[in-house]
Amino acid sequence: MAEQYQVSGDSAAEISASIETGVVQGLWVAGSALPSVRVLAGSLHVSPATVAKAYQELRQRGVIETEGRRGTRVRSRPAVAVRRSGLHTPVPPGLRDLSTGEPDVRLLPSLAPALAAAAAMQSPPQGYASAVTMPELADAARPRLLAEGIPVSGAEIVVTSGALDSIERAFNAHLRPGDTVAIEDPGWAALIDLLAALGLRAVPVAVDEHGPDPASLATALRSGARAVVVTVRAQNPTGAAVSAGRAEELRGLLSGHPGVLVVEDDHAAELAESEPHCIGPVTGSWAFVRSASKPFGPDLRIAVLAGDETTVARVSGRMRIGMGWVSTVLQRMLLWLWRDPEVTALVARAAETYGDRRRALLDALRAEGVMASGDTGINVWVPVPDETHAVAALRDRGYAVAPGALFRVSSPPGIRITISTLDPAEVSELAQAVASAIHPAGLFPPMR
Repeated sequence: MAEQYQVSGDSAAEISASIETGVVQGLWVAGSALPSVRVLAGSLHVSPATVAKAYQELRQRGVIETEGRRGTRVRSRPAVAVRRSGLHTPVPPGLRDLSTGEPDVRLLPSLAPALAAAAAMQSPPQGYASAVTMPELADAARPRLLAEGIPVSGAEIVVTSGALDSIERAFNAHLRPGDTVAIEDPGWAALIDLLAALGLRAVPVAVDEHGPDPASLATALRSGARAVVVTVRAQNPTGAAVSAGRAEELRGLLSGHPGVLVVEDDHAAELAESEPHCIGPVTGSWAFVRSASKPFGPDLRIAVLAGDETTVARVSGRMRIGMGWVSTVLQRMLLWLWRDPEVTALVARAAETYGDRRRALLDALRAEGVMASGDTGINVWVPVPDETHAVAALRDRGYAVAPGALFRVSSPPGIRITISTLDPAEVSELAQAVASAIHPAGLFPPMR
């Protein structure tokens, strides 16, 4: 038990609240081991069942996790705001930060003209009755998606506050705590956190350069998965993109499971170089999510969700009794950005630049005998024997990268390198640093 913090409480609610307070205050840091049920029950003079219930509540809220023989620990990113440092280690001064997963701000379009245009378009001011998903935005989204082969001609469309917000709302429309969701492994760290926070159980699905592995997904479906999340392209962290052939395989597989919710995440949108190969709709419930944050900037928290009538109706209805709607100012900004040819050209150049940077690093790594993946997007995934050693060794060489543990459920270890800000002059030295960090000297000759 943490020396500076002692758990207190006589009931499950009091015990769970006490532990959560310790996490919020930073006294239980990420990865800290909690005492076993029997040990804590003995120290608090309560029954083991009381402590077990407290731990169950914390797991369902995404604060702690149980890892078999490793016992119960604070999650790497618990679903509570932590007041003190220790949850996320800041990048020390002087390190080249390649850990963020964020786009290069130098390649983002300015939002000021879009904001000015949105303000000019919004006359007279909007009232509550008219503040909904703008028909003009939905009408603009439909042909854009259809032109890329996304089958939304008969789909309903609603605007949400980003990709993760869309996914959460689709889950809430169909799932209940305890349900199982099949997710890519390795996959998006925020999605793993979301499942924990919602009390949903993640079932890992292996992913290769063509997308989710059909055999692995079939196993997940047989285990009772009620939902599946597929990243269409620029998969985070591996950069995988669903190929046409893989999409056809997945359609055939999922068509035999009509009760499964299929969520397709296209977060990279216009920044991805490859064409999107859509899977749905092949089941009774389907959602396709197109975010604006990667191509136009993380500050533009808006996404378009297209899906079946029931899913969109439930998402829209729940929004109406909660946040209400996504600001029509943001909606008009996105509409203006879509329509502006200079912005379209700027985003296309950004996608080309990311592609050049990504391929340059992959080629340099391959020349050093390091196998890595990253066909699309702004990240490169490098399998490593030992994440802790690789991250520390690269830090010693002046680089900060993301440990694969953030993105993995049960897949082998790796590290994620974000290439968004990588300059050509840095590539060779970085590749050499990665090679020295993961390969024992002299055992892996360069591949020329």
